[in-house]
Parts: sequence; structure tokens; C-alpha cells
Amino acid sequence: MDAATVRIRLESMLAELDRSIRVLRGDPPTGWDRSAADAGSVLTDTDRNQAMLEAATDQRRAVLRALRRLEDGVYGRCADCGGAVPDGRLEARPEAARCVQCQARRERRR
Repeated sequence: MDAATVRIRLESMLAELDRSIRVLRGDPPTGWDRSAADAGSVLTDTDRNQAMLEAATDQRRAVLRALRRLEDGVYGRCADCGGAVPDGRLEARPEAARCVQCQARRERRR
């Protein structure tokens, strides 16, 4: 995948993540009835919203780091071992910073 295509994909992902984050941070619609019966549902929705917001924010940071790697000329190189990140992985996850083996090692440590 050439650098221009990668940049377009990453910038598109960034714009979509920014839209999602704005929606997730938004207040409930005006006139929304917060009855006592809905309290449990509201807490569950709030927890789910917070989890989605954190995931979107984490992915946004990963996309920004990928754009930085692209500008630095190291996009597609594993951040850990320096080897090539397979094209298929970059196609599926353009923000990927590690090859499959290094990413698996990192996840096992968590």
C-alpha cells in the first residue's frame, strides 16, 4: 500500500473516530425522562458509553501515532523488532504498530 493511500485511510479513520467521540461525549437529548425505573438502565448505558469512549480515544491515539510513523518514514516497520509488519495486517489495521508475533507477545504480558 502506498503512502498516499495509507494517509487517506488513516485520516478518514481519524475523522470518523472524532465524530464518534463527539457523539459519545454528548449529553442526552433535552426532555429525556430520567424516571427512577430507568435509573439502572441509565447507569448501564453510561458505563457502556464510557467504555466505548475509552476505546475510541485509544484507537484515535493509535491512528495519530501511525500518521506520525508515516511522516517519519517508519510506517510498516514493527515498533518492537523493526521487522516488516505484513501488508495484510496493515490492510486490516492501518494503525498497527507491531508485527503479529510482537503484538501477540505484548498481549500475553497484559
